[in-house]
Amino acid sequence: MNANSKNAVVSCGGVVIYRNKVLLLYKNQNGRYMGWVMPKGNLEPNESYKQAALREVKEESGVSARVLKYLGKTGYTFKADSELLSKTVHWYLMTAGSFYCKPQAEEFFADVGFYKQHEAYHLLKFHDERQIMRRAFSEYGKQKIKHNPPERTKAQ
Repeated sequence: MNANSKNAVVSCGGVVIYRNKVLLLYKNQNGRYMGWVMPKGNLEPNESYKQAALREVKEESGVSARVLKYLGKTGYTFKADSELLSKTVHWYLMTAGSFYCKPQAEEFFADVGFYKQHEAYHLLKFHDERQIMRRAFSEYGKQKIKHNPPERTKAQ
């Protein structure tokens, strides 16, 4: 994928984990099932990938998240107006301060919530989002260990 191509689109998104549950959005456009996804959206002018990811999470779900780490990117192609487009999505591992969330109706999100990893894995519509979510949970586990080392006992 050539990022300079007129057919290339860049998006940024967040894998938001709070208390070992991940944020998912359900999209239903005009009564048509669109599936469960993680928050993501297009990069705006003069915006960093991280800023775009945080903005999209807030806009689509109402969640004020905090970035823990860059996870990597996924890519796919899709057809829009009879033109084949290549999309690259830059993903960030994020955390939230609560389970509060509210779906953005203007983008046709009908529901939003936090789900256990195994539930989310089966709900998510796209394979690449399932894979990046698994990577996020792995990194989230490492972050928790790094920031919350096990307590030492007197015998150690």
